[in-house]
Amino acid sequence: MAIMTMGQALVKFLDNQYVSFDGKESKFVDGIFTVFGHGIVCGLGQALDENKGALKVYQGKNEQGMAHVAASFAKQHNRRKIIACSSSIGPGAANMITAAATATVNNVPLLLFPADTFACRQPDPVLQQFEQPYSLAVTTNDAYKPVCRYWDRVMRPEQLMSAMINAMRVLTDTANTGAVCVSLCQDVEGESYDYPDEFFKKRVHKITRIAPAEDEIAEIAEILKLAKKPLIIAGGGVRYSECGDTLQKFCEKHNIPFAETQNGKSAVLSSHKLNLGGVGVTGNLSANLIAKAADVVIGIGTRFSDFTTASKSLFKDDASFVTINTDRFDAYKLGAVKAVCDAKLGIEALDKAIGDYSTEYTTEIADAKKAWSEEMEKLSSYTYSDDFEPIIKARYEKTIPEFVEKTGGKITQTAALALIREKIDDDAIAVAAAGSLPGCMQRMWTTDSLYSYNMEYGYSCMGYEIAGALGSKLAEPEKEVYAFCGDGSYLMLHSELVTAIQENKKINVLLFDNSGFGCINNLQMSNGIGNLATEFRKRDENGDLLGEIFTIDFAKCASGYGVKTYTATTLDELAFALEDSKKQTVSTLIDIKVLPKSMTDGYGAWWHVGIASTSSKEAVNTAFENKEENLRKARKF
Repeated sequence: MAIMTMGQALVKFLDNQYVSFDGKESKFVDGIFTVFGHGIVCGLGQALDENKGALKVYQGKNEQGMAHVAASFAKQHNRRKIIACSSSIGPGAANMITAAATATVNNVPLLLFPADTFACRQPDPVLQQFEQPYSLAVTTNDAYKPVCRYWDRVMRPEQLMSAMINAMRVLTDTANTGAVCVSLCQDVEGESYDYPDEFFKKRVHKITRIAPAEDEIAEIAEILKLAKKPLIIAGGGVRYSECGDTLQKFCEKHNIPFAETQNGKSAVLSSHKLNLGGVGVTGNLSANLIAKAADVVIGIGTRFSDFTTASKSLFKDDASFVTINTDRFDAYKLGAVKAVCDAKLGIEALDKAIGDYSTEYTTEIADAKKAWSEEMEKLSSYTYSDDFEPIIKARYEKTIPEFVEKTGGKITQTAALALIREKIDDDAIAVAAAGSLPGCMQRMWTTDSLYSYNMEYGYSCMGYEIAGALGSKLAEPEKEVYAFCGDGSYLMLHSELVTAIQENKKINVLLFDNSGFGCINNLQMSNGIGNLATEFRKRDENGDLLGEIFTIDFAKCASGYGVKTYTATTLDELAFALEDSKKQTVSTLIDIKVLPKSMTDGYGAWWHVGIASTSSKEAVNTAFENKEENLRKARKF
């Protein structure tokens, strides 16, 4: 038995947690990120100051940002190592809720310790306490409940033991991991208890592969044997099972093409002859062509989001669906015949069950890939000229010349991405999350380096990009890491760029500046809506945000942090910046002045968004009719 405070016991417990996967054992908790406040510094903070063991203590600059760092760190470790996050009560705690939702949607383990009010209630209302008149038991931290896989509040020191055992259960669950919130009452953090020694013993959590049931695999095999042109969609489950090689061999043996989700990208080699690339709304031409003709769709480790399925419109009405997934909830999507199991074991079992089966594909796969290769060449050389045609033409006869005049920028987004892919290291890690970049990158980004694509697109959370880059760098410090970030996301959250400087961890920020929220501007204008509050414009004489574009010198701003910065208005300037940035030892930022409306467009995929059914604008009415027509063609569930 050992008498210690709850905070001290928590630190000691975290320092003794390990995981084992395929017989390889590793320490699970790397350290704790924190922005100290009165609710956490005297309890958990004191414990870390007195004896943090082998844990590292990281100083965050924004609670949401540091939690994104931790989530990206866990993802880059394929969920086998985490950084916990702690905050003070009230606003500090509330700041991490967005990151909690992001982690849960993406099935990434994230351990959060927001401080809470006093369990004894003696000083109520304490500083930053949220009081709810109908129940004094409700605090800010109750807002975590809808976005976490596990939630608990420690109101007595001995409750820590059951809370943390359950936290570890969820954090190491292959099917239902995500955010875990263990709320720490600030007075209880400092209370002592005689904890049993067993609680602090080294604990190894075995992350086991779920074996498939024979009858489930047999049912899938019977469906696949009748398929003429099946398609595999590889999701994040392929990545976390680390079975990209298994999948590729399976596809080679049976001549089955495969496409990737955002989370599945880089789990398999981009150059593989059967890899069609990204599929769906942000998918490319080759994947979507094959998807539309597929008679059986095999989802492996994917949750079939609306982007992956093009709001359930991408596939034929009579196409059959089968799934291999550790999560029973996702396995049932689209009315699929399912096998609830680990991706690798499921593929191996299915391989045995179908024997020498082979598809009836002849030249279709190669033809589709060739068509996309030709389109890629066009996108890579897409340049500003007298006959430049933006994706959305309305208003842009004015906007583009104005942007060029104010910034000097003449780079298209697609040509920039092609050049970046050419210039940076083959094994560099690309991190992105929101705006038009996820679409362009799922289509255009190629990699034959495993797990080098860290796209947060389950929640598409603006502000993840730079924090995520730092998390990836902390996980793999030997590699160059690049944050692909729009100007909107940068303005929303880039605080952990300062943390990267503090930690001497070099990250590279590729800031695509098109003076606005370009992706949403595309969406509104393509559906008949006016140019409303999506470009960065000053207010005009009529009181609307339709005045002149205002520009920001992001390079000058970032240089004040100690970042090595560049401004690129031409491809030559971008090429120089990319080469020179690789020579730097500090973090870098390249302010790329990118032409509005110069991103990729859709490739035969529809996205279901809510559109006004009644409007005085004919363009809106047309958009609504188009939506209704596509909805009639789409699957209903």
